[in-house]
Amino acid sequence: MRKKLKKLLKIFGPGIITGASDDDPSGIATYSIAGASAGYSLLWTSFLTFPLMAAVQEMCARIGLVTQKGLAGTIKTHYKSKVLLYFLALLIIISNTINIGADLSGMVAATKLLLPVPELVSAIFYTVIIIALMVYFPYKFIASRLKWLTFALFAYLASAVVANLDWTKVFYGTLIPNVEFNKQTISLVVALLGTTISPYLFFWQTSEEVEEVREKEKKDHRKIIVTKHELKMVREDVNAGMFFSNIVMFAIIATAASTLFANGITNIETADQAARALEPIAGKAASLLFTLGIVGTGMLAIPVLAGAAAYAIAEIFNWDEGLSKSFRQAKAFYAVIIFSTFIGFLMTFLGISPFKALFYTAVIYGLIAPVLIFVILLVCNNKKIMGQYTNTWITNTLGIITFLIMSLAAIAFLLTLNT
Repeated sequence: MRKKLKKLLKIFGPGIITGASDDDPSGIATYSIAGASAGYSLLWTSFLTFPLMAAVQEMCARIGLVTQKGLAGTIKTHYKSKVLLYFLALLIIISNTINIGADLSGMVAATKLLLPVPELVSAIFYTVIIIALMVYFPYKFIASRLKWLTFALFAYLASAVVANLDWTKVFYGTLIPNVEFNKQTISLVVALLGTTISPYLFFWQTSEEVEEVREKEKKDHRKIIVTKHELKMVREDVNAGMFFSNIVMFAIIATAASTLFANGITNIETADQAARALEPIAGKAASLLFTLGIVGTGMLAIPVLAGAAAYAIAEIFNWDEGLSKSFRQAKAFYAVIIFSTFIGFLMTFLGISPFKALFYTAVIYGLIAPVLIFVILLVCNNKKIMGQYTNTWITNTLGIITFLIMSLAAIAFLLTLNT
């Protein structure tokens, strides 16, 4: 049994980290808001997003394996449009920096539930720890430690098990899509799609597959050749990560619906309100569990956010890049990480409600994701780039459905802005 568990944990790589970092403070806040404001009626989104996000992340992983370049580097090599490239880079660095700021704000707000520490002190503490982690430790160390931070999310799974769920409403909300065409519901759907099928994860997944190959080549002293077996292993890793992410999403929405929505708490504005969703399992210790969940996932997600931005910018400008390289070997790459994290730190003092910032970060991702998904589909169907490993008809179908759903949701959101 122990050997099987050890083997399973070895399989988990960038996919499980990607899936867990998807349930970052922005994700936790968005799912909590969805459950509190709409009850069980949006549970169906967790089942819709699983095959869609798994398909997109698998495409990104395959791009990294086959091309041995990150997403931005692949686009730069094969598509000569500098306008497209700079536009995508601008989108990812702005949205990621906003997300870093929102995640840090959420971590600071959650910490305040337990410790009477000034916000400035906790914000500086988390920022310094994250930058030090990214700059001073090699990729292998980071990857192996980041995996364990995913266990902070199990508090939500446990809470869903012991919470007094209305199972009739759970099954109905899961199996019957319910979309009211009003501003609030459409905003929730866009945010839910954006925080699960997130653009920054596209860049991260692609680049981390390249990092994994580099680590294997360094260890085995041989060139890694892409095979069907390698692709199968990657697919299993991605599917495991995305499944875990969506189970957590389901649990948070259901728990918030059964605790917050059921008790008339339909508008979450503070960490204390969000923490009440964990009271069924933790009682008075709900604040402790909530803080551990927010801080744990934030420590996991912010390096992914900053790293994804750094990979994209470094590949565009031909800088040395990679978390496997030291600071001296890739100074510009690490400068982007430090800059993005520092700007995110400054954003924590804009006076914006942390939970509103986390929610609207998800909305921003929901609006820009369709552009990137379209580009990913182009790359994965280009035989000059992918050779024999272009998309299957199943992957294409799921990718096109993802693009259409997210595009329609974004258009509907924009149309309701003035209503």
